[in-house]
Amino acid sequence: MNNKNVFNEDLTLCGDNPITGFFRDGCCNTDTTDYGEHLICSVMTDDFLAFSKQKGNDLSTPVPEFNFQGLKEGDRWCLCADRWREAYENGCAPQIYLLSTNSQILKKIPLDILKPFAIDLD
Repeated sequence: MNNKNVFNEDLTLCGDNPITGFFRDGCCNTDTTDYGEHLICSVMTDDFLAFSKQKGNDLSTPVPEFNFQGLKEGDRWCLCADRWREAYENGCAPQIYLLSTNSQILKKIPLDILKPFAIDLD
């Protein structure tokens, strides 16, 4: 699969503390086994984490058996495309790093919707 960012350049690191990505390689790389489409490099906020927990995906509670420390505000994480869109539609979408966001996101969310949330553009 072509793992490029939304500008068709190599993906940059999303986060390594905690280590993110479907493959836990720090990048929002994907392939056909990534049914959640962990494509969008996002910066966690308390509002988003509460929203996600309320929707049934608790990202803030540690799960030691999976070596998951839980996320907190400020952490970078490769979010599922549909969860980010849902948060966007509910007014609590987190900011994103477009240089670290997989181009596959553009099949679901247009770049003009993503750009206002970008924190890595000049």
